[in-house]
Amino acid sequence: MPNRLAHETSPYLLQHADNPVDWWPWSAEAFEEARKRNVPVLLSIGYSSCHWCHVMAHESFEDQETAEYLNAHYVSVKVDREERPDVDAVYMEAVQAATGQGGWPMTVFLTPDAEPFYFGTYFPPAPRQGMPSFRQVLQGVHQAWDERRDEVTEVAGKIVRDLAGREISYGDAQTPGEEELAQALLGLTREYDPQRGGFGGAPKFPPSMVLEFLLRHHARTGAEGALQMASDTCERMARGGIYDQLGGGFARYSVDRDWVVPHFEKMLYDNALLCRVYAHLWRATGSELARRVALETADFMVRELRTNEGGFASALDADSDDGTGKHVEGAYYVWTPEQLREVLGEQDTDLAAQVFGVTEEGTFEEGASVLQLPVRDGFVDAGKVASIRERLLAARSERPAPGRDDKVVAAWNGLAIAALAETGAYFDRPDLVEAAVAAADLLVRLHLDEQARLTRTSKDGHAGANAGVLEDYADVAEGFLALASVTGEGVWLEFAGFLVDHVLARFTDPESGSLYDTAADAERLIRRPQDPTDNAAPSGWSAAAGALLGYAAHTGSEPHRTAAEKALGVVKALGPRVPRFIGWGLAVAEAVLDGPREVAVVGPSLGDEGTRSLHRTALLGTAPGAVVAVGVPESEEFPLLSGRPLVGGEPAAYVCRNFTCDAPTTEVDWLRAVLSD
Repeated sequence: MPNRLAHETSPYLLQHADNPVDWWPWSAEAFEEARKRNVPVLLSIGYSSCHWCHVMAHESFEDQETAEYLNAHYVSVKVDREERPDVDAVYMEAVQAATGQGGWPMTVFLTPDAEPFYFGTYFPPAPRQGMPSFRQVLQGVHQAWDERRDEVTEVAGKIVRDLAGREISYGDAQTPGEEELAQALLGLTREYDPQRGGFGGAPKFPPSMVLEFLLRHHARTGAEGALQMASDTCERMARGGIYDQLGGGFARYSVDRDWVVPHFEKMLYDNALLCRVYAHLWRATGSELARRVALETADFMVRELRTNEGGFASALDADSDDGTGKHVEGAYYVWTPEQLREVLGEQDTDLAAQVFGVTEEGTFEEGASVLQLPVRDGFVDAGKVASIRERLLAARSERPAPGRDDKVVAAWNGLAIAALAETGAYFDRPDLVEAAVAAADLLVRLHLDEQARLTRTSKDGHAGANAGVLEDYADVAEGFLALASVTGEGVWLEFAGFLVDHVLARFTDPESGSLYDTAADAERLIRRPQDPTDNAAPSGWSAAAGALLGYAAHTGSEPHRTAAEKALGVVKALGPRVPRFIGWGLAVAEAVLDGPREVAVVGPSLGDEGTRSLHRTALLGTAPGAVVAVGVPESEEFPLLSGRPLVGGEPAAYVCRNFTCDAPTTEVDWLRAVLSD
């Protein structure tokens, strides 16, 4: 019989709807039930494409005896971290403070007042490698709750008090300047892996936000080292197993330092961020590899993540059926030499193995290899390689596909909108811009209410019950600002304005300018979460600073500019110390130091050839964080177009920054030069 999760919209919660565990969704009723029964709460947090979440579910939550013990002695609450990032953030902070590490599945034991007192991540079904079994943990916690209740509640109270003392107040600090950004670059140089690209050791994550900072820093200062780190890292990732050499798109991370073996789940946010990075790298260097990867990643998102409603799904699973009915990590993506022969025949198999690094020993498990694109010496027939790739992709499409998490997350769709809009504009792919517009339309139609308040998720055309958090407002505003610059449709600037106004009114501390991850009127948790550091995607704090700055550049709004600068105080404090974890904040700081530039392009019509040429040149300018408005003279679509006439009857571009404007130009070459100096 299904449990209480059967009517949820989260694919992750629905995966547990038939468990024998009597799960509750996160709700006041669950904690009331724990109070009534005088039992603790087991909080289990994960997400649908998490490999070890599936493993623990199969081993423990599908086990009848374990479920009966849980049902007798606990109220069990299941949370999708992607639907409730606020709940995840609060308890992850507690887990990391107590154990020094964190991850998913996250397993936390709470009092009926939601105060945590015991923590862990994955627990095995039997004792293993020094870890107790899940049943042992459940029995130990139950015994402590029954026999040492005072001690348990004292520990819980102390943890909550310690968390409350961690509030951040960097909002009143100054915006970082040249010195802090130079120190951040030096810190990144020290952690850079010159042999393999990227930063640090294994596991290695794609450093998307840091790469944006490096590209912007190079654009503003001409620092060749910054560009070299960005371009080399992008090339190593694109040639590695972390990149899908057949279908495009990036896996979550590499388990090794060489980008060879990925953790195979594919997340929307990674692909949106990396699509934009590679498009920006092409804009800076003209790299053909960067162009190919940007377009292939964009096409992957549209082909495999787009939902029927026009939004973008959250993720593809790492695991899939290996053809025998058994779910295995990476089964969809890896190849043995024998599998190549079945598709390609003997002659082409040798070439495919050489081109894609497939060996008899294998680079993954059981003799299988993850396809790579190692640098080769000598001539290779590009047409033949393209044919091999097409045949392998067609054969792979016959394999059982990984599961897809179909929920639409507002923040991640905002990132995808920005990436697809810019990639479509750079490479003359109007279909990609149309995909961005369709996703934006869905967010407006389904995720925004009459007060322009955001709902975080939707699925199958139905809005979820959870309120948007700071990253939702910030990333969606960022997507809308990019769409406004690309399409010349001022309505997207207007919608971005509604969202950043909510940031000012509901997420910002009016005294210090610090930002919170949840709104002032959101559900009260044991602590109001607040994290300025980038994780897998830009922090809400950094993303909000960027959106506020972009909106201020478009409109001249002083309150939005001031709020952006105050928010960047945290970057002044953390940038020189931990630059790898505040890359988007550093990228926004680069835009502040550069102005950012404000570009208005006016012409007799948007379809006019001269107008289009100037507009495209403006979009291709590398000046950090530049905003672009395009339209007819005296159009009311964009404030930047006000008072901007044609020049001698010709289309013209106006470039301003820091309250100073250059003379208007009708020359594409001059505009290109001034936006790239």
